[in-house]
Amino acid sequence: MNFTKFFLFTFSVVLMFAACDDSANTAGEITEIKKRDVLPILGNRDVAENGDTIYHKIPDFKFVNQNGDTVTNADLAGKAYVVDFFFISCPTICPKVTQQMLRVHDAFKNNDKLALVAHTIDPKRDDVAALKNYADALEVEAPKWHFVTGEKDDLYEIADDYFSVAVENPDAPGGFDHSGRLILIDENRHVRAFANGTNPDEVTQFIADIETLLTGDGGR
Repeated sequence: MNFTKFFLFTFSVVLMFAACDDSANTAGEITEIKKRDVLPILGNRDVAENGDTIYHKIPDFKFVNQNGDTVTNADLAGKAYVVDFFFISCPTICPKVTQQMLRVHDAFKNNDKLALVAHTIDPKRDDVAALKNYADALEVEAPKWHFVTGEKDDLYEIADDYFSVAVENPDAPGGFDHSGRLILIDENRHVRAFANGTNPDEVTQFIADIETLLTGDGGR
């Protein structure tokens, strides 16, 4: 895993959100959402010889979803999408994160501009059939919400590209260290926002950020 990339990204997003001080009510919802006029493009960037800025971009990928269908970048062309990493037998944060992903799903279930992609980090146990049962239990379907599996190395490598964490660790609960982060990707494969998927307040703000991006107000 490229920890330098992860550190630089984390530092940048901490600075971006340092000014946020949203108040929460007893139900855990933000009572005043801060509307962002523009969502930044997050991550490392380079400058080309002609002076153009080259932003971090999600690379090509190829996984298999809960229906046994191949999912690639082409299937998400023209869409923004929200990403997370999980495993079905997770004894800690995954159920909480999935419930927050479900909030995102329900908020945009009728909006074709947004999709969701949940990557298992336990492909040995989370096969297509297991992912299908998991999706059915949530009463969600592809192509709105893809639960994907693939080669372990490919899944872990792309977690790095999303500035997330996926590490096999026999000493961790369930055998894996992983981030509960939700990540928003725009139609140009740029990372635009994130939230702690165990924090309903942050996800409420995240939903507002998605709305900003989808209406065109948050683009660059």
